[in-house]
Amino acid sequence: MSAESALEKIAALLGPGGCIVEAAARAPYEHGPRYGAGTALCIARPADVAEAAELMRLCAADKISIIAQGANTGLVGASSPDASGHQLVLSMERIKGVIDIDPVDGVIQAWAGTRLSDLNQALEPHGLCFPIDLGADPSVGGMLSANTGGARLIRYGDVRHNTLGLQALLMQPPGELLELGNRLRKNNTGPDWKQLFIGTAGSYGIVTQAVLRAHPLPRQRATALVVPSSPEASLRLLQDAEREFADFLSAFEGISQNALESVQRHLPQAVAPFNPVPPYALLIELSSSAAANEQFNLEQLFMSWLERHFDDAIVDAVVDKPDTLWRLRHAISDSVRQEGKVVAFDISVPRSRMPAFREEALALIARDFAGADVYDFGHWGDGGVHFNIAIAPAQQEHFPPPRIDALRTAIYDLVVHNYRGSFSAEHGIGPFNQHYYDRYQGQAQQMLAARMQPVFDPHYLLGNTRFG
Repeated sequence: MSAESALEKIAALLGPGGCIVEAAARAPYEHGPRYGAGTALCIARPADVAEAAELMRLCAADKISIIAQGANTGLVGASSPDASGHQLVLSMERIKGVIDIDPVDGVIQAWAGTRLSDLNQALEPHGLCFPIDLGADPSVGGMLSANTGGARLIRYGDVRHNTLGLQALLMQPPGELLELGNRLRKNNTGPDWKQLFIGTAGSYGIVTQAVLRAHPLPRQRATALVVPSSPEASLRLLQDAEREFADFLSAFEGISQNALESVQRHLPQAVAPFNPVPPYALLIELSSSAAANEQFNLEQLFMSWLERHFDDAIVDAVVDKPDTLWRLRHAISDSVRQEGKVVAFDISVPRSRMPAFREEALALIARDFAGADVYDFGHWGDGGVHFNIAIAPAQQEHFPPPRIDALRTAIYDLVVHNYRGSFSAEHGIGPFNQHYYDRYQGQAQQMLAARMQPVFDPHYLLGNTRFG
């Protein structure tokens, strides 16, 4: 079928505003925030699930590839079309809104196009929140597709741990609506099929709605920026904080000297917490849904704990309003982008090996890739590291694409082979990580995926990620 005929059928199905074909109007959907830039056949914007199902039947009949897209905030190109001009971007932005909130069960049911900020705005009057803390504002479908984590994973887990049920459209048979799970926290009636649609980049089906666990809003928080006496002291502090505060420990983040200095250079309103800036700092947060009182005050407990560790593990500490300290942490990515060309790594290693990995990775960069500056930060609480590198303009001529590829491979080899870590801790696979998935994922797992994916999508029309 010609592109013109296909577009006529899609436009007739979706009506005015449902099918975008003009190049200028397509552009925001065709380019990801970091990677992924292509040309779409069109941007399809179904108004409801029934239209989306009919669209999938049309695409299956005419063998048109579909790239599902939520808020288009992903960082691995999973929601971007390729350069062929033959792939249809199925935007879920019109299939949005909160369906129901049940404060007793502690759940929120929402359509796939609903933004994270809208979830929390709807939950707040009930004293609840969906505690996935991210620098972006993704959609429900996008969060499930990538299995996002965030800065408070140590307390609340990732999206996978907070999904009770979902609804998805299948490509086999085309447009069939599958209901998976419900609001039950306990349901052991066979395979948990909904997990196939979480973290798999839309390759098994397109999520249309989800039932998510909500959590009580924190009523008190205590936050400190801490200078540890050594990397090993950071691990001792983490262990002791978990023993001392248990579930009250909601974040344990690490920030390097370069990252802090970058924020101070590029965020005018940032107040320097330390002078001079230390080699490394920890952002530690406690939170509780219980109100503070004379018998239970997190800030007082936190201050006492910090004072006890000044002799053995802490060199300095600043206790401030949570919003003030988190502003520093959340500004790192934008600040580093202003340092030069960013080579970003979203990796994880076992927590116990974080100091050793960081030391070896920094030495590797200094030895083999001089001129590349490391601005690392991340989640010591869950082993995640944003090992981001910026190449200043004056150095970029020394880093042509083959050398950038060599740098990436060197770091990923170190993570996977030396530390049994993950080359993609949070962002998923997508076209950007496909090569590394093929390189590092075990042969047995890839063979299993190769048998499973065509069961759901026999003509490989869904998404741009291949797991086998």
